[in-house]
Amino acid sequence: MVTWIVVAVVLLALVVLALAVRPVVARLPQLRRAAVRLQHRQTEAEALRVTAEALQERAEALQTRVEVTQRRLAVIKAKRGR
Repeated sequence: MVTWIVVAVVLLALVVLALAVRPVVARLPQLRRAAVRLQHRQTEAEALRVTAEALQERAEALQTRVEVTQRRLAVIKAKRGR
């Protein structure tokens, strides 16, 4: 008699576990697709970061050229003013 009670309790626990796990297992394909999309977006974000860094370096180089050009222009204006 005790054996049957133990078997029934174990089977009931397994049924409850299966019912609890079922929704998670059913959503696994959606979760996998979401993970793939997130990885893709992470790759895109990394590429954008690299591009932004390159643009920042280019802007700094252009700023340096602008400063040099402004100094040269000031020298030319000073020579004309004499």
